[in-house]
Amino acid sequence: MPYRAPSAADLLAWYDRHRRDLPWRAAPGQARDPYRIWLSEVMLQQTTVAAVGPRYARFLARFPSVEALAAADWEEVAEEWAGLGYYARARNLHACARAVAAAGGFPSDTAGLSALPGIGRYTAAAVAAIAFDAPVVPVDGNVERVMARLHAVETPLPAAKARLSALAAAFMAEPAARARPGDFAQGLFDLGATLCTPRRPACALCPWQAGCAARAAGIAADLPRKAARRARPLRHGAHFLLTDEEGRILLRRRPARGLLGGMLELPGTPWRDEPWPEAEALPHAPLAAPWRRLPGVARHGFTHFELEMVLYAARHPGGPPPGGEWREPAAAAAAVPSVMRRLLALAAEAP
Repeated sequence: MPYRAPSAADLLAWYDRHRRDLPWRAAPGQARDPYRIWLSEVMLQQTTVAAVGPRYARFLARFPSVEALAAADWEEVAEEWAGLGYYARARNLHACARAVAAAGGFPSDTAGLSALPGIGRYTAAAVAAIAFDAPVVPVDGNVERVMARLHAVETPLPAAKARLSALAAAFMAEPAARARPGDFAQGLFDLGATLCTPRRPACALCPWQAGCAARAAGIAADLPRKAARRARPLRHGAHFLLTDEEGRILLRRRPARGLLGGMLELPGTPWRDEPWPEAEALPHAPLAAPWRRLPGVARHGFTHFELEMVLYAARHPGGPPPGGEWREPAAAAAAVPSVMRRLLALAAEAP
């Protein structure tokens, strides 16, 4: 195949034919809503499109505008975010909505967007490009992978990040990209998500195949290279499943700051490096009761550590202890983060 330099025009032509139909993506000719674009970008951090789709629709139905989100209580936002993970995003999302509502709308450039709570370099570029056609290229994992292969960059990530960002930004020198920055950015996202995938890239269908240096060298599937990850440390916790006579579950709200800040949880110990013997765990129970340890452990992975939790169960005939609230089982499962759902699943399996 004769060499053909990768061009923005070729990618845009491919995108016009094969663009994904996503709930937050405006149709051609339709006005772009910065609130929907920003919300989707925050939700998609560390999460897949398949997982976000239904949750995005539900969130938008509850908070249809940035003003509605700004006016909501934190507890409402936390409950709607439960299960999406990376809960600092939810706190920043709420704070950002209030800042945007107070200002009368979203800024249209990366500098103004970056000044808002929780909006980093990538999200600022994505919202600026897609919502406002600012001439910038947002660089996520998909774009890094496309650039690493297109230019056969063998330097491992994260050391290669600056070079890959510069290679992506260079496309803005082309008139086609500058005329349609939002579509060009989304074309890059779609190319990485559907053809230039981490495994088994579909090079034969790629609009840039003739100019891809990694394909020519036969190393496309090996890029981008990544530095070896350090093993994540293991931490331990003990939690308490207290139910009342109606089968409702006791939940409490975590402190506003810190990991899972402001989210509901099953009461428990701090998470530490050593396991919790029963004699050390029970003083952390929400009240004195005939606690029974359930068999097995619940496991959950966070970004920087793995967690193993044991679970104790008891029944309490009175009202909730101070700082706690009763929830029906289904409502409790819907309100707590994923790590707590592991404990509820462990309880469901117990004899």
